[in-house]
Amino acid sequence: MSKFNVPDMTCGHCRASIEKAVGSEDGDAVLNFDLEGRTVEITSRLSDDELARLLEKEGYPGTTAA
Repeated sequence: MSKFNVPDMTCGHCRASIEKAVGSEDGDAVLNFDLEGRTVEITSRLSDDELARLLEKEGYPGTTAA
């Protein structure tokens, strides 16, 4: 599982965009969002670097969280 801080993620549209981007690369990925905390936990076969690139490409740059 990877956890990212995504400061620009504020609404359901943001969530849907991230789900679509990650799902296009890993259809089995499981995402858990905390919109208020602006974090997303992603369980995926993709590496943290790959996930970070997908988030950035979608317009939601994020940093890995502890």
